[in-house]
Amino acid sequence: MPQQLPKPVRHLGWISFFTDIASEMVYPVVPLFLTAALGAPVAVLGLIEGVAEAIVSIMKGLSGWHSDKVGRRVPYIRLGYGLAALSKPLMALAYAWPMVFLARVVDRLGKGLRTTARDAMIADAVDGTIAGRAFGFHRMMDTSGAIVGVLFALLLLKYLPGGYRLIFLIAGVPGLAAVWLTFRLRELRREGADVQGCPASPVEDAPRAPAPASGLMGFSPAYWLTLNLLMLFAFANSSDTLLLLRAKNLGWNDTQVILGYLLFNLTYAASAYPLGVLSDRIGRWRMLITGWAVYSAVYFGFSVSDGQSVWWLFPLYGLSMGLTEGVGKALISGHVPALRKGTALGVFHMSLGFTALASSVVAGLLWDHVSPSAPFRLGGAVALAAVAAAVILAPRLKKAAGAVNGA
Repeated sequence: MPQQLPKPVRHLGWISFFTDIASEMVYPVVPLFLTAALGAPVAVLGLIEGVAEAIVSIMKGLSGWHSDKVGRRVPYIRLGYGLAALSKPLMALAYAWPMVFLARVVDRLGKGLRTTARDAMIADAVDGTIAGRAFGFHRMMDTSGAIVGVLFALLLLKYLPGGYRLIFLIAGVPGLAAVWLTFRLRELRREGADVQGCPASPVEDAPRAPAPASGLMGFSPAYWLTLNLLMLFAFANSSDTLLLLRAKNLGWNDTQVILGYLLFNLTYAASAYPLGVLSDRIGRWRMLITGWAVYSAVYFGFSVSDGQSVWWLFPLYGLSMGLTEGVGKALISGHVPALRKGTALGVFHMSLGFTALASSVVAGLLWDHVSPSAPFRLGGAVALAAVAAAVILAPRLKKAAGAVNGA
């Protein structure tokens, strides 16, 4: 584990590791449970995921702003992971889709409470020179937990075919482990410099000396322009459940669907940390543009592939996430003063969440009323538009952020 990463970053990584074991034991099983066991149509799945994500988005914005206001992150993190653990047994009690909806709301409420505070704590703990490394490490730990969770789901589906409710109950155990670990977190000092011995020095996409910015909500025009570019790509990024359903639509069985999802997570976990480190060295916009281009190719691939050729698309999808997820957070956090990071990340998460909600609703409608390939054609085209916009605007944004390295 790199010495440059402060203890809170590593600690949050392990909390996310155990939470994602629990979450990913459940996530790929939910669409199977809804459609096979409860007989819900795909439109209901889209509704559940859409409303749940709307709740997440609102709570991410409010919790980020309020954590800045009160100067505390830990209570939001602790409560958020607690609600996530509670949602798993609630899912096991479902005998109609509204109960699944309630469980997902509880889970997403917890995610909304914890995510912005957690990301802000990571940003508080490091300076801009290693922000990509820190967020990349967290994504690696988070996704490694997802791999373990998917493997557990795969084994349980194999030896307990149709035992969806028991899987949900078992998933509560690692969730409780994550909650226990949150009680070892302590609040950080947030003056914006020299946190746990990290030297303050400028890097590409990070300001030389963050100061209160003018503009809407006190954030700079560069922050808002960066956010708009990220939102454009978010409209291309509909719910991952559609990828699983697309594989099922192309003839995969339950085990193959879970294996495909495992391939995605393996690639994501293996790539997130080294690509986060690389983004600190060569520039974050380069990483994002590359990731969005790969994403576009993957979605176009899902629109035209048969059951066999889909196998290689899942790991490519994981690579696109490794290129973009942690890097995007590091990029947006570099445009704001230290004492406003919770609010800035909250606006970021909320904006992307509502955009993803619109994307998922549109994708579900296209699936039901046009064809199963239509959502993927739209996603690929919008991602390409994001690539073109970023190529044009990235030089301006790097200059506004006080970049010192060309990209």
